[in-house]
Amino acid sequence: MKFLDQVKIFVKSGDGGNGSLSFRREKYIEFGGPDGADGGRGGDVVLEAVPNLNTLIDFRYQQHFKAPRGNGGMGRDRTGGAGDELVIKVPVGTQVLAEDRETLLFDMDEPGKRVVLAKGGDGGFGNAHYKTATNQAPRRADVGWPGEEMWVWLRLKLIADVGLVGLPNAGKSTFLSRVTRARPKIGDYPFTTLHPNLGVAEVDGNEFVIADIPGLIEGAHEGMGLGDRFLGHVERTSVLLHLIDATAEDVGESYRIIRGELEAYGEGLDEKAEIVGLNKCDALTEEEIADKLAELQDETDSPVLALSGVSGYNLKTVLHRLAGYIWGDAGKEAETRGDWTPVQDDDE
Repeated sequence: MKFLDQVKIFVKSGDGGNGSLSFRREKYIEFGGPDGADGGRGGDVVLEAVPNLNTLIDFRYQQHFKAPRGNGGMGRDRTGGAGDELVIKVPVGTQVLAEDRETLLFDMDEPGKRVVLAKGGDGGFGNAHYKTATNQAPRRADVGWPGEEMWVWLRLKLIADVGLVGLPNAGKSTFLSRVTRARPKIGDYPFTTLHPNLGVAEVDGNEFVIADIPGLIEGAHEGMGLGDRFLGHVERTSVLLHLIDATAEDVGESYRIIRGELEAYGEGLDEKAEIVGLNKCDALTEEEIADKLAELQDETDSPVLALSGVSGYNLKTVLHRLAGYIWGDAGKEAETRGDWTPVQDDDE
């Protein structure tokens, strides 16, 4: 299934039904009178957040949504039926923006959340509505009120607990594939990951969601590489796991590049809790690992951990430290921050 996280759609609620112009006419009844009823209300356009969707790809094939109009009123005081509401299902985490792409209308951040995006028009009054003591035979009936119509943008921001960030080929997809059942594409060339991937990791019987986004390069906020548009998918996370390729010549520069892009993007990403992971440590000696850990620790006050997504080194340690930021101190292990433990996980 293809991934799509931004789309523009047109919605229109139903028009109200017309009122009826009718008079009572029955055999053997001497005095009649107005009996035209009101029209029914038009259908609403409703958005509903559902948990089993993670892309907006369905909206590529249908961009126009129109709710049915209300039924017209009839004689004998029969009010027209209301139009059915039109329910549009969107993934949890979808934001609804006005046509200017800046004004936030709704944030569908909870499963089952429902909002009325466009209200249906009211039905028109029938002539029975205008009957008074001085106007006993009104010949006025109104047409239904038009429904609302608008263009809106839907922008998906995935709901995840942990966000993976780093330069291309830092090992983010490999890490995701080792700690979850996700199967992202993995290759030895930059920008193998072209769209965000989600996986569910388990720690001590509890689960949390990890989001992997395409790698960033210097100048991503100006559109370089794949740009920074996918950073929106890690805005809702509790903690970022910043993976750095241990085989890079200057790991400090690798760290600074990504931090610079997070700051340029804004939205509070540079203020989120962070764990720095020195990945691919199975390719280095213990002395080289210690030197690069020290180099990274000089760059940041965040915890720095060595790991290897390929061999499985320290993956459990990293998961427990991540869990600590999600669920509190109960998820943290007792290791000293930044320690390297060159011991493979038990199940590897």
